[in-house]
Amino acid sequence: MKMSGAKIVIESMIQEGVEVVFGYPGGAIMNVYDEIYKQDSFEHILTRHEQAAVHAADGYARATGKVGVAFLTSGPGFTNGVTGLATAYTDSIPLVVISGQVPTGLIGTDAFQEIDAVGISRPCTKHNFLVKDVKDLAYIIKEAFYLAKSGRPGPVHIDIPKDVTAAKTEFVYPKEVDLKTYKPNTKGNKRQLKKAVEAIKQAKKPLVYIGGGAILSNSATLVREFVHTTQIPAVETLMAKGVLRYDDPLNLGMVGMHGTYAANMAMAEADLIISLGARFDDRVTGRLDEFAKDAKIIHIDIDPTSISKIVHADYPIVGDLKNVLEDMMPLIKSQIDPEQYAYFRNIVERYNQLHPLSFHDSDKVLKPQWVIQKTGEILADKAIVVTDVGQHQMWAAQYYPFTYPREFITSGGLGTMGFGFPAAIGAKRAKKDKIVVNFSGDGSILMNIQELVTAYEYKLPVINIILNNNYLGMVRQWQTMFYDDRLAETDLSIQPDFVQLAQACGGKGYRVKTKEEFIQALNDAIKQPVPVMIDVIIDRREIVLPMVPAGESLSNTIVEYHDPKAIENKG
Repeated sequence: MKMSGAKIVIESMIQEGVEVVFGYPGGAIMNVYDEIYKQDSFEHILTRHEQAAVHAADGYARATGKVGVAFLTSGPGFTNGVTGLATAYTDSIPLVVISGQVPTGLIGTDAFQEIDAVGISRPCTKHNFLVKDVKDLAYIIKEAFYLAKSGRPGPVHIDIPKDVTAAKTEFVYPKEVDLKTYKPNTKGNKRQLKKAVEAIKQAKKPLVYIGGGAILSNSATLVREFVHTTQIPAVETLMAKGVLRYDDPLNLGMVGMHGTYAANMAMAEADLIISLGARFDDRVTGRLDEFAKDAKIIHIDIDPTSISKIVHADYPIVGDLKNVLEDMMPLIKSQIDPEQYAYFRNIVERYNQLHPLSFHDSDKVLKPQWVIQKTGEILADKAIVVTDVGQHQMWAAQYYPFTYPREFITSGGLGTMGFGFPAAIGAKRAKKDKIVVNFSGDGSILMNIQELVTAYEYKLPVINIILNNNYLGMVRQWQTMFYDDRLAETDLSIQPDFVQLAQACGGKGYRVKTKEEFIQALNDAIKQPVPVMIDVIIDRREIVLPMVPAGESLSNTIVEYHDPKAIENKG
């Protein structure tokens, strides 16, 4: 029996086991949405903006490890979603995003709502397709899901002209995909593994550098075993939070621009860096010619193009981190004596004692660090924590007590304001048994505020904690510290009433100015069946410390800063 291209899209989703699609309809993808109307095998969540649809699919993927799916229409529908594609691409998140396109005969004619979607998406996707023949559609969808989740994960875009969704052909969904030019290497070279273990054996001051690949490869348990067996101190990237418990004595915390003093100094002093699924991002390395200049580098990554891309790897190992660690652990257990690193453990512990992660609390005004710590104390491991981008993101990474992988969802590589709320909606749809909290700022939250309606309609009670300082906080911090406090267009004193805004969209709102009010609001918010906004009035001039100035080395970490204009704001 022949089937339309639109029906093939739906049946392919069912074959892939997709349970939810996030999207927004339009003319070019209307045939597909007509088929969505006729089926009941998966849920479709109508977001109120295309960017939010892709971010929600992203949040779902990060929370589950599955492929997230979003449907968009052509032209502005697709361009609105590009930010979501770029966000997922930089953080290696598996997505399949299907967009409608004008009919094949109109492509290239500047037709209504036509845009070169595959041209635009090429730089920010792992791969993309323009489907020209309905006979190719099923195989392309199968290939897209395979590409999205294999090797280094990433978003894949499929652009389908409207006439292709209307055309008919026999539906045969492939059982597997065989791509001659795409064969990800998942097993590490055994000779290189032996060399790496020997380097660890010879090192006096080794350091484990854990990246987001440890989460993407589902290898957190093995990473913990590696660290605890060797007793080598470890640092985390922003994307690796939760791989090690926050209270693990070997966990020195986050490394980089807003990393802990101990983590940054350990990186600067180490004689061997063991990189597990990290890519040496500029926010981690700081000044490259000063980065770990006395250290040899073991770099384990699934993506061969990431190895030695920024920092030269002395011991490159291409392979899936989980497989590599499984092969490496027997060698580690038989050859490594953890006592030989006691000297370095003592050194980094002294760094930790010299400048521990801390803040100056106040009884006069709420400090954002206290808010995040108290949230972690109340929710413990019952929550998934999502953030937007800015000061609140860094404070969450520094002060929330993360204990397991996929507990923390944030836009790392692209730094996308507006990511948090829709991603939290996706995470809540994925993990309905979890409390999902989105830490946001009064700048970021407005960028996808319309998703309050989505969360209300689909009964996804996300709790938004807005750390409200009436500033674009991180930009203001840089202006204060490096631009003589010239606050160019960062004052957000004119803002909506977030409490009334939440209520207008079917949610629940709170405004808090004291510790007691916050504790009461959070405990009440947990019980609400609707989306929540807690507008937390915080110290306007609070800054994120520690901080490494852009272009400086990690050893130049700023741990104290006096803001001469800081005034405690009672709200």
